[in-house]
Amino acid sequence: MAKTRIKQPAIEAAQDKAEVTAFIRKIGDLQREVKRLETEAGDKKAVIEEEYAAKAAPMCAEIMSLTERVAAYCEAHKDELTENGKTKTVDFTTGLIKWRIRPPSVKVTGVAAVLAWMSEKTAYQSFIRTKQEIDKDAILNEREQFANGQVPGIKIVSGLEDFVIEPTEQELA
Repeated sequence: MAKTRIKQPAIEAAQDKAEVTAFIRKIGDLQREVKRLETEAGDKKAVIEEEYAAKAAPMCAEIMSLTERVAAYCEAHKDELTENGKTKTVDFTTGLIKWRIRPPSVKVTGVAAVLAWMSEKTAYQSFIRTKQEIDKDAILNEREQFANGQVPGIKIVSGLEDFVIEPTEQELA
């Protein structure tokens, strides 16, 4: 299948410095308008969220109450419902009740203290993970060792230029 290129229409460049100045002003005006719209949308979103949270609060409270009542019944009758532990799921006509044991997990508090303690004990050093990563700052500091592609997969990229337009923001006195 042959590849076809679609020509991009030519961009009409600004004609002089005065037009560039006018365009930058227009960019600033549009950016400020977008920011105003974003702020307005955020304000309206907050009002709507607050309104619906208030409407949902009584329902959430009732859900919590009903859940606690169902849990109390099921815990009191667990042996009967699970046939003395043969099943972990009970099918009521309107839904399921499930008892699930969570998998084991590790909780660490005071990470620095735990790491220091484990580092001192030879038997526990194998439980400390060491993360290996490429030190890009060191490579940039010694770029002559990497400039000619001596290390496959590492390329020093330099000389890229970004074009930035920063409209002047006016402060009110």
